[in-house]
Amino acid sequence: MNRYPIILVHGIIVKEFLFFKAFGKIEKVLKKAGFSVFTADTDGFGTIGNNAAQLKAFAQKVLQETGAPKVHLIAHSKGGLDAKYALTVLGLKDNTASLTTLCTPHRGSGIATWLYRRPPRLMKFIAFWLNLWYRICRDKHPDSYAVCRELQSAEEEITFGELDGVYCQSFSSTIETCRDDFLLSIPLLLSRHCKEGASDGIVTVDSSRFGNYRGDCLNEKASHSEMIGLSLRREKRRRVYAFYTELCKELQQL
Repeated sequence: MNRYPIILVHGIIVKEFLFFKAFGKIEKVLKKAGFSVFTADTDGFGTIGNNAAQLKAFAQKVLQETGAPKVHLIAHSKGGLDAKYALTVLGLKDNTASLTTLCTPHRGSGIATWLYRRPPRLMKFIAFWLNLWYRICRDKHPDSYAVCRELQSAEEEITFGELDGVYCQSFSSTIETCRDDFLLSIPLLLSRHCKEGASDGIVTVDSSRFGNYRGDCLNEKASHSEMIGLSLRREKRRRVYAFYTELCKELQQL
């Protein structure tokens, strides 16, 4: 068992609800490999500040339950921004050994920028129904319109304070065509319409860079959703699970 428990932090849209798991079977696979792993219960469409507070509360419960002094955070997508806020603004930094971000928009998203610039009445109408659905799915404070605003593109990294004392690293992933992941074909085309660079269909490689940037998660094409265990074929599923397992082994040795 790892010295510090590992907390998986999801991004927007996905969440823990009934039988749906935000990281697919990844938590189960890691537990079977002997790691102490938990998936944070945060809102699917909560703002950065809202989800950061939920993440801190969840981490404190894990620390109390395990008796460990610190945790390792592995955050996907917007979850990386939630984690940075929790560490720097809310003080979770003192109880965090490392932060690993996967496909996190540290410099925002061109897709979010494009959406936010659509007619406000239309976007707020869509946001109303999204928020209503996510309340049904157990979100406490969904605010999809504010999330879209927060995730707009930025020339520099989105930061909330210093992360000294916490080991920080990041990974990206990339796809080339709509055939690489049919579910993300529209976001991929929209990303290209926004003239963004190489991306996983949602987040660009450049935006994913943070701390010790270690390149793509896999030595092959992998989409934003595939890196949380969704819509995977058997062989790629095995390689995604192997990536998380090796990552946890590395964290165990820090």
